[in-house]
Amino acid sequence: METFRGKTPEEILLSISKLHRGRLKVYIGAFSGSGKTYHMLREGHAHKQQGLDVVICAVSTMQRPETMEQIGDLERVPSIHWYKDGVEKKDLNIEKLIERNPEVVLVDGLAHRNQKDALFPNRLEDIKYLLSHGISVITTINAYELEGVTELVKRWTGIDVRETVPSDTLELADEVVLIDVTPETMLNRAADSNMRFQGDADVFKRGNLAVLRELSLRLVAEGVNDSLEKYREEMGLLGPSGAGERILVSAQYHWNGSIHVRRGQQIAKRLNGDLNVVTFFNEKKQLSKEAAAFKRSIMKLVEKVGGSFEELPLCSRRALPRVLVQYAIEHNVTRIVMGHSKQTRRQELWQGSIVHDMLKKTRNIDIFIVADRAEYEGERILPAKRKKPAEDPYRRLSSQEVERRIEQIRRGRFKVYIGAAPGVGKTYTMLREGNDLLRKEANVRIGLLETHGRKETLAQVDQLETIPRKVIDYRGTRLEEMDTEEIIRLAPEIVLVDELAHTNVPGSKNKKRYEDVIEILDAGISVISTVNVQHLESLNDAVMQITGVRVRETVPDHILWLADEVQLIDVAPSSLQQRMKEGNIYAMDKVNQALGNFFKTGNLIALRELALREIADDVDERLESLERKSSLRGPWRRQEVIYVGVNISPHAERLIRRGFRIAHRLKAVWIVTYVHSDDMRLNAELAERLKAIQQLTERLGGEFELQTARSRNQITDVLVAKANEYKSTQMIIGQSRQTLWQEWWHGSLVKRLLRSSRHMDVLVVADFDPNFQV
Repeated sequence: METFRGKTPEEILLSISKLHRGRLKVYIGAFSGSGKTYHMLREGHAHKQQGLDVVICAVSTMQRPETMEQIGDLERVPSIHWYKDGVEKKDLNIEKLIERNPEVVLVDGLAHRNQKDALFPNRLEDIKYLLSHGISVITTINAYELEGVTELVKRWTGIDVRETVPSDTLELADEVVLIDVTPETMLNRAADSNMRFQGDADVFKRGNLAVLRELSLRLVAEGVNDSLEKYREEMGLLGPSGAGERILVSAQYHWNGSIHVRRGQQIAKRLNGDLNVVTFFNEKKQLSKEAAAFKRSIMKLVEKVGGSFEELPLCSRRALPRVLVQYAIEHNVTRIVMGHSKQTRRQELWQGSIVHDMLKKTRNIDIFIVADRAEYEGERILPAKRKKPAEDPYRRLSSQEVERRIEQIRRGRFKVYIGAAPGVGKTYTMLREGNDLLRKEANVRIGLLETHGRKETLAQVDQLETIPRKVIDYRGTRLEEMDTEEIIRLAPEIVLVDELAHTNVPGSKNKKRYEDVIEILDAGISVISTVNVQHLESLNDAVMQITGVRVRETVPDHILWLADEVQLIDVAPSSLQQRMKEGNIYAMDKVNQALGNFFKTGNLIALRELALREIADDVDERLESLERKSSLRGPWRRQEVIYVGVNISPHAERLIRRGFRIAHRLKAVWIVTYVHSDDMRLNAELAERLKAIQQLTERLGGEFELQTARSRNQITDVLVAKANEYKSTQMIIGQSRQTLWQEWWHGSLVKRLLRSSRHMDVLVVADFDPNFQV
């Protein structure tokens, strides 16, 4: 009935004021020179072509030729020039702008401070004033100019930022778009144009560029997460979205409570998630002195690690699973962290198993059970960097080692543009870069291009030459694919290859296009390519949870690790939907269907957050590979071994992907095991299923093994024995699908595994069900 409630006078006035207020769009970058002004001016031209009245004021091109070209015929309202410490400054001419009264103003430098006698002390107040007069503003800012971020920048890079805006400034914007750029591209731009950072040249240190980039990606991802949470709340959607992580620790006022909080904080840090901590208390009982001391300690620790703390009343132990799961669903929790049970089998039968009861009440939340030995073995959920043995510089290389190093030197460079969805502009940007390289006299050709009929993309082909496709006969039909052999024969310096995840026509030399790309790279030819985040193999389940669509064409994550550069093309969901409505993504007859399915607002927001966080993690991984001493996601710890136990159900792939992502974050060895019992027939269908599971494991870089047990009841014993043999620190298993009758007759595999593996961490992965209700 809330939908039909009449609006209050205050709400009506607020809605009316919004109608008269101008719109604010902010282009945010990691640092100066990332291309914010370039994109702002390009958008200004697009609005002008649509008939809007657009002007520019206080725009700083920094004398960069490609940016200066974008000014074109845009009308300029003169800014107010002044000097500080010999540096020219530009203030907005507020009076002239109000008098001119355009529909849109383009202005640089949201964090700019005005001269002392100006109408307002800073540009942010100038812009608020323009917005209040119904004038829309498009502006730019660097992520490090936001208060809060400046402190992290100082700590991680030593750069001291002087002009800042309040940390909540981006919340004023109707739209925020990140302009991502790799350190390699920035260093090339700096070399080409002698570009310098305003205020501190330290920003152009390679490590600092990467740190600033990671901070900006995570900052925008947090903002996108906030908008996603708000959207889902408005739509009445409960449970995790699939895009971000939210960790819930169930702690007790006991000596191990702080251990569980610490472990939850480490997981949240590594997975870029939020941390919630809950404890339970009996309203009828007063805390003992010891419990009260533990409570103060836990509350202090939660505050220190940046989590939220809440006490929940509990009438009985048997009610705990229901209360905890309900709380988790209402707070969009993705993983519950708790301690191993110390109950015997008889106690479990008499009192019930808390973990098992929780698993029966939810299908969409993972449960992470902390090992008993955490008390004396220390924290170990964070990653361990596997050290390579030191190489003696005087040792003579073998002929194979020499050949391998020569191949590495000859290999072409690989750059990938990645986006959250089709239509964000990956191909457009790839072609634009190709033409930029062509103007620098590089030998660049198009190996494979898919314009999907988009005119503005086709226009970017410009002077680029296309290598004709190869025609393949397939069941009487002539189909076209990229001609890899011809590309290698012609040997251009750089080739542009669209849609990296594409599956080739049967009969092609390689099954997937990324395999063609590897062949081209090995031939010493550099490749620039495109892919969407939903095509990454390890994110397949997350994308399914977000969109309800199982993406069939995927690329192994290690293909992105092969890339020398991975750059995100960011677009706000509203802008992407507008492109769709204008027919700039799909044909007009497919627009309504797309907007009602994959391109729904909630899907696009969640996919955007997923892409931002994935690229931030990629940046962090590359920094770690440079042997830096610390990480935004936490320090390294001892080596981990991840052990994944699977069966032959469709849930096996989900477990394998989860095992891969955890192992990758922890720099861990990971093993996938299937245990076949002698009382089950090994038929052709089962053999084919095992082959598919093994191929996925090996494609993601894991090790697959088939073990046997004399009977079904011994499967648990074999799994635990093998996990112990590998010295596993974390076991990953799936949620049981047994019925109550099956559990009564055969016993619960999950229960037996948890009882036998209390010396290691155990992650019970949820079997996602979009229709599940508590």
